[in-house]
Amino acid sequence: MAQVMVRYKVKPDRAEENTALVRAVYEELHRTAPGGLSYATFVLEDGVSFVHMATHDGDDNPLAQVAAFQRFQEHVRDRCEEPPVVARMREVGSYRP
Repeated sequence: MAQVMVRYKVKPDRAEENTALVRAVYEELHRTAPGGLSYATFVLEDGVSFVHMATHDGDDNPLAQVAAFQRFQEHVRDRCEEPPVVARMREVGSYRP
């Protein structure tokens, strides 16, 4: 099982655009329901810092096959004030993940 956290900070004038792109990913995920994937996105209280957390079975991330996710990633660095930082995680414990 792979567990990944990605954090980044968008330019203030691009926050709404980023949020809309993220919501489009979730709309597609709800329609297609890819198996073996758990995914959540959070925006911090500053309104421009985002954290994405994904857990998936196997080596292949199902998000890579989601068209809306591909659109989200296309220009993510252009939207960012601080580029995405990817961290692989290992669970120590959880409660109702």
